[in-house]
Amino acid sequence: MNTETKVLEPQKEKETVAGTVTERTRECKCFIPRTDIYETEDKIVLMLDMPGIDPKTIDITLEENILKVYGYSNPEEPEGYSLMHSEYETGDYERSFRLSDKIDQGKIDAVYKNGTLQLTLPKSEKAKPQKIEIKIGQ
Repeated sequence: MNTETKVLEPQKEKETVAGTVTERTRECKCFIPRTDIYETEDKIVLMLDMPGIDPKTIDITLEENILKVYGYSNPEEPEGYSLMHSEYETGDYERSFRLSDKIDQGKIDAVYKNGTLQLTLPKSEKAKPQKIEIKIGQ
């Protein structure tokens, strides 16, 4: 991504578990979903890894150029069984991104499939590269 045009600023955290910057109302771990960011001439695509989340519990908000993604997990245990050993941690997901005015915020699209949330952020017309026509003078 071109650093001069900064159309998106993801939070910079190395930890996979979100800090306690905000008050939580749920008693469970909160993870920062790992995110891949792709850019083309006309859009930016975010791929957030959020396994085990019911798509109905995903909440995406956009306020004052901050795009916030929340995903709430409701781990299920098989009926009639008790957990003997666990290597997979469950918890909620939370991540935010600061958007510039170069994103067409009214056209953001979200699709959840196979544990991955894909957010498509189309660039506004003024952010897209433009071809300048050369006129030949006489």
